[in-house]
Amino acid sequence: MAEKQREKQRRKPGETREKLMAAALTLVGNGRHFDSLGIREVTRQAGVVPTSFYRHFRSMDDLGLQLVDELGLVLRRMMREARAHAPEADKLIEESVDVFIRHGQANRSFFLFMAQGLAGESRAVYEGVRSEIRFFATELANDLRRLRLVDHLSDGDLDMTCDLVVRTVAFSLTDLLRVAADDEYQTDQIRKRTIRFLQLIFVGADHWQSSKH
Repeated sequence: MAEKQREKQRRKPGETREKLMAAALTLVGNGRHFDSLGIREVTRQAGVVPTSFYRHFRSMDDLGLQLVDELGLVLRRMMREARAHAPEADKLIEESVDVFIRHGQANRSFFLFMAQGLAGESRAVYEGVRSEIRFFATELANDLRRLRLVDHLSDGDLDMTCDLVVRTVAFSLTDLLRVAADDEYQTDQIRKRTIRFLQLIFVGADHWQSSKH
């Protein structure tokens, strides 16, 4: 009992929570599907007792939702910085794709988790990932309005354009996850193809005439 108390005192606030989240991502990165993970397996990977799980999460779905929230915030911040330094459309596309590729390479387990969430059985995690995708699209629309790059588009058509952009990038994610992290040639091919896809979307958007009705 005394030993457990000393161990508890040594841990910093939030350390166990972070260990549990990191453990889940590690297991996903090692080939496990998030939907198949159990609380005992995650706590064993994290090196904590199973009862400690419930001091931080209500369920595995809750852990998954908090993973989406926390890691999504990091990616959103990086994408905002990319758009802030790229006032021209072509530069905006290239810089955003570069940030996405770098973040994907550095956080493969997180992106595997996100991809699993879109096709998994957990409705809560699926909705969390979809909400994150919608948030990306909304932020992109706001930035495009701010940069006055698509002033001719109606709000509805701009939203549709941004949704198509985010879906295209998400689809490229599946290609990226199939490529080894050190395969520079294939990674560059995915980068170039994704940039080309997005350029075609914006060429179409540039010539699109929104309905006045």
